[in-house]
Amino acid sequence: MDSSWRMAITATRHCLTGCAIGEVLGMVLATWWGWHNVGSIALSVVLAFFFGYLLTFSGQRRAGVDVRNAVRVALAADTVSILVMEIVDNGFMLAVPGALDATLSDGLFWASLVAGLAVAFVITVPVNHWMIGRGLGHAKVHQMHEDHQHS
Repeated sequence: MDSSWRMAITATRHCLTGCAIGEVLGMVLATWWGWHNVGSIALSVVLAFFFGYLLTFSGQRRAGVDVRNAVRVALAADTVSILVMEIVDNGFMLAVPGALDATLSDGLFWASLVAGLAVAFVITVPVNHWMIGRGLGHAKVHQMHEDHQHS
């Protein structure tokens, strides 16, 4: 497997982590607050973007990148990846009968969420590979690290 595919898998796994944290936290909070499906999905998507960006931002900061550039890299690296993952994941959840109406204690909810994230991962890897091949997405993260090491 060439390095661009490995980079795409790593980038997508990173994205998946942020999306999963945001999705689960959003569903837990929305359930706790008694929100219905639209509010629950909206909160989960916002939190998925937040945590996806936060993971990249934090990694950039640990690498010594200043705040402004760390924000720029996180936005450039993750926006398309998170967007694709969220569209696929939420589309999957909407397609599974009863998944959105299932409670957090219901196996259908968790099985649908895990399956939706798995399908989103498989679809997002080639998207990230395509972007990396064009110097976009997570290629920006690696470029920033190289630039920072040489300065």
